[in-house]
Formats: sequence, structure tokens, C-alpha cells
Amino acid sequence: MKDPKSILITGGSSGIGQGLLLSYAREGVTLAFNGRDEKRVAEVAKLLEGKGARVFPKVIDVRDADGMKKWIEDIDAQAPLDLVIANAGVSPRAEMSLDERAKLIFDINVYGVFNTIHPAIDLMKKRGRGQIAIVSSLAGYMGLPKSPSYSSSKAAVKAYGRGLRSTLARDGIQVAVICPGWVPSRITDQHKDEIPFFVSVDYAVRRIRRGLERNAGLIPFPPSLTFLVWLFSTWPDWMHDFVFGRMKY
Repeated sequence: MKDPKSILITGGSSGIGQGLLLSYAREGVTLAFNGRDEKRVAEVAKLLEGKGARVFPKVIDVRDADGMKKWIEDIDAQAPLDLVIANAGVSPRAEMSLDERAKLIFDINVYGVFNTIHPAIDLMKKRGRGQIAIVSSLAGYMGLPKSPSYSSSKAAVKAYGRGLRSTLARDGIQVAVICPGWVPSRITDQHKDEIPFFVSVDYAVRRIRRGLERNAGLIPFPPSLTFLVWLFSTWPDWMHDFVFGRMKY
């Protein structure tokens, strides 16, 4: 998908989602995106329209399966979708119990992805073309201390996307799984003084677009943190417990 003309991105009102929208925005391109904050959605829509794009903003929660299906079908009827990026996600909230965290995070990070990509896949199959991208995380490579629900939700969509790739290739649909490290966003703002290896949104957007353009199945970044996460995942239990049991996040 070298030059997609109709793109839908969930969670587009901040962070990576907003960065991707701004990078794709230009005349002749249709951009659809959602968010839950009406003010932020309107602000981003104005920026995109200022760059000449045709814009379809939507205030909707990705947990609304019926609403998401209708929205995606409505957009596709006006501008058949070339690229859909399931980007919306949340991280743990300290004030919640383990059960509350797990339910919220899986409802958005896993089922919200399903509510985004399944309607799009059905539409793309009819045309025999399209590209689906799922935003997972390097956290999906291992269980993060203090964030078991988040890391397991990202592991779930990583595995799901990897499995879909071969399945949908015969239908002409490309599938990519994006695994960012720490990128400035509303999710990471509360921990930015505690965690290393931050990369800019611009860097993330460049890596993602380059990977999508060459039909990469897995797009992890940055390389330094990707290597460390892989290394950590090979550690024996005693080493994992000793190091990660002392981390704040």
C-alpha cells in the first residue's frame, strides 16, 4: 500500500494516531478518525482540513461494536478504505482494582481492535485489496511489572495480527502489527520521568509509514529497546524477579 487515499485511524486525537493523520493529510486524501473527547477531535479535524484533506471525524468509543461497524461502513461507502489502523488503547489506572483494570484494558485494547478491523476486513475482502495495521506494543513481547493486563492485551493483538497476516494474504489484504516502545502520549505522560528510551512521535510515524509501505508484517521500534525487550524475555525467573520486582513501572 504505497499511496493510500482513504485511511481510517482510531484514537486519532493524540499521540501516534494524531501524528499519522497529520503525516497523511493532503489534498486528494480522505481521513477518518475517532476519539472520545469532542474538543480534541474537533481540533485535529481542523488541522487536517487545513492541509487539504477530506476529513470524517467521529466521537465514538471503540467498545461500541454496532456504532463502530456502522461508522466504518458509512465511511467506506463514500471513500473505499485502503488502510485501517487500529490504534486506540489505554494503560492501567492506579486507582482501579486488578479486575477493573483487566476488564477496561481488554475491552478497549483487544475488543476495540476487533470492533475496528473486523468490519473493515469484510469490506476489503469484497474488493480483494486493502491494508490492516494493529498497534500493539513492545510490552506485548513480555509481561511488564505492574502492568500485566496492559502487556497481555498487547500480546493478544500482536498474536492475532500475526495470525491474520497469512490468512488474509489470499484475499489481497496486507496485515501489519506495529510494536512501539515509549512514545509521548496521554498514556505515557504520567510516567515520562520514570522510563527511558522515549522516541518522538515524528520518529514513530516515520518508522510506521516505512514499514507499511514495504508491507512489513511486524514493525517494532526503537531498535535498542526492541533488543532489550527480547533479551529480558530470555531471562530465567530468578533474574526476572530480582530486576523487575524493584522497578516502579
